[in-house]
Amino acid sequence: MERLHYGVAYYDEYMPYERLDTDIEMMKAAGITVVRIAESTWSTHEPQNGVFDFSSVDRVLDAMHKAGISVIVGTPTYAIPPWMAHEHPEVLAVTKDGPGKYGARQIMDITNPVYLFYAERIIRKLIGRVCAHPAVIGYQLDNETKHYGTAGPNVQLRFVKAMREKFGGDLNELNRRFGLAYWSNRIEAWEDFPSVVGTINGSLGAEFARFQRRLVTDFLAWQAGIVNEYKKPGQFVTHNFDFEWRGHSYGVQRDVNHHEAAECLDIAGVDIYHPSQGELTGAEISFGGDMTRSLKQSNYLVLETQAQAFPHWTPYPGQLRLLAFSHLASGASMVAYWHWHSIHNSFETYWKGLLSHDLQPNPVYNEAKSIGADFARLNESLHGLRKTNRVAMLVSNEALSAINWFSLPGGKNYNDVVRRLYDALYKLNVGCDFVFPETDAKMLEDYDLIVVPALYSAPDRLLERLNDYVEKGGHVVYTFKSGFANGDVQVRTSAQPGIIAKACGMSYQLFVEPKDVRVRLTDQAAGVETDAETRAVETWMELLTPVTADVLARYDHPEWNDYAAVTHNRFGKGTATYIGFLPTERLLIGLFGQVLREAGLWGQDQKLAFPLIVKSGVNRAGNRVRYFLNYSGEPVEFGYGYRDGRELLSGADVRHGQMLHLDKWGFAIVEDRESRACESAESADGAAD
Repeated sequence: MERLHYGVAYYDEYMPYERLDTDIEMMKAAGITVVRIAESTWSTHEPQNGVFDFSSVDRVLDAMHKAGISVIVGTPTYAIPPWMAHEHPEVLAVTKDGPGKYGARQIMDITNPVYLFYAERIIRKLIGRVCAHPAVIGYQLDNETKHYGTAGPNVQLRFVKAMREKFGGDLNELNRRFGLAYWSNRIEAWEDFPSVVGTINGSLGAEFARFQRRLVTDFLAWQAGIVNEYKKPGQFVTHNFDFEWRGHSYGVQRDVNHHEAAECLDIAGVDIYHPSQGELTGAEISFGGDMTRSLKQSNYLVLETQAQAFPHWTPYPGQLRLLAFSHLASGASMVAYWHWHSIHNSFETYWKGLLSHDLQPNPVYNEAKSIGADFARLNESLHGLRKTNRVAMLVSNEALSAINWFSLPGGKNYNDVVRRLYDALYKLNVGCDFVFPETDAKMLEDYDLIVVPALYSAPDRLLERLNDYVEKGGHVVYTFKSGFANGDVQVRTSAQPGIIAKACGMSYQLFVEPKDVRVRLTDQAAGVETDAETRAVETWMELLTPVTADVLARYDHPEWNDYAAVTHNRFGKGTATYIGFLPTERLLIGLFGQVLREAGLWGQDQKLAFPLIVKSGVNRAGNRVRYFLNYSGEPVEFGYGYRDGRELLSGADVRHGQMLHLDKWGFAIVEDRESRACESAESADGAAD
């Protein structure tokens, strides 16, 4: 992208009365530079089978182009029209809960050939019509695509074929690796392969979940292949990935392998929704941004985020500005709201847009005007922020699926562990990338520290790659449940944690559910400051026995006090830290602090603490830009410990050692005065990015 974009999703088809010209006038006043259209309105564009009407698309494209507003056109395939469900009910996904019913979006079987026929037809009709229009800068494939639980007979047949290919037709090998002798699940003929919907076997169930994720990867690649036939030079293809939903964006998406699915895209896109008002921390913006930036190792598009949305999300004054620039601080090149206007009926009536139901200017819209003006004014300094982090977190869809089969006590899952570790790093102002099981060893070596949450299921080669990383001088922090099972979710027969025990220098045979357990820190963790509440042991505890490792903490319990809880081992030129339980966030912050210092990653950024968040990167001019973000309803003041620069919002000079003041929900953006000749010169400024 050649500039920062500020945008909205816009549906002229939803408007209660004619107001396209008025909307455009208000968009221009707010600095809106791009709109998303078309992906939600298939039934408008094809009201009957084979009858097409793109008049609403044409008029919006023409009007936006005249106004100088760019357009991203979505393929309208995630919500099927009524005539298709009536004429071809077989397109509705059959899930573990039975046949689907028409009404909601995302209810179709994305492998069904009838659905794919109609989807290809509408994609070709729409994209072929708009691709040469000068307003169109890119295309969004579908919308928050997932597999929607599709598991009908056709999907089961495809799965069996995939298993025959994977195992070379050898049923004995499949039975052995998945342990299907248990409870008489052994399969003796491919024709007898049962539906996986009812399986009690975690290995087979996790394999089916991996297969379902691959359906999404294939579906998006199929759409990208069609759109690429029409795409003009300078146009891009993207998709809006989303995350596990807990009333807001939370963790790794279980139904999509984002890393694999992003391969077909020119630029990754994302939808990020988060708590607001007094619950705003910025962690979801940071997590979603770091994840999406890591998919293509480049800037990304925020295709959806909230303006008002739910009543409990309506932002306090100043928060909308803080949020928009928070996305830029993580490397976004576009921030767009779902959506421009509040609609007046149907499912999302109370998911409010930038405009309220009266469609008139309001305080949120007025704040957006200041954002649009600043995006335009600061484009040269803020666009194309390049972030180079020295810390990465390894996340795995396979580990997530496997742990779902063997849930942790108290209803905790994989993402609870991921976010506990990520949020601790975030509050320490440690910039973080994400790496994946398929990330090669050479790329891992770019990082000084890799954090590995609950890597329950992993192939031998991945764990050996991590051992090699440590031996060559890297630092790893593992949590409980790592290394336990292989890639087929078959528990390893050695003492745990299996292969990584070589680098971790400890082992264990017993694990228990903690009840009123804390840890006591040893002299090896003297720098970690804690109180009794901070030292609480949650969810799971592995009773660790050190071999060569130092003990940082032991369990403080009359029956388990001989066992280690946290170990730290030197292996080759590097270190491996293993945490055998789910720690509190405050304890993690202390433990990470010790590891960061040892890895040479404790810098100026870590002298500042949440709610003051620091993020940085290098702009296209080669200057380092730092965002100082106050996620608090109270003002904060801090000493500026970096080289002299210029505060971009005010234009004021900022000098090393100067005190800076941030209003509640406020922020500052400081650009270094001088260009950097190389990345190595940045290391003295701090470990965050």
